[in-house]
Amino acid sequence: MKIEIEREKDGRWIAEVPDLPGVVVYGKTRAQALAKVEAIALRVLADRLEHGESIPELGELFAVSA
Repeated sequence: MKIEIEREKDGRWIAEVPDLPGVVVYGKTRAQALAKVEAIALRVLADRLEHGESIPELGELFAVSA
């Protein structure tokens, strides 16, 4: 799953998983934002599986874009 990450003007990092609407987080550091977005994405995938909903095709679990 692709993770998009960038630094905001105020210094915070924002990370999101475009394939999972609503999976967007802020972190004080790049590493913190990545860890938080991965954790939330896994929770969303688990919830969807539990409820019989579809999930995006997973070739690679996470890939961070530059």
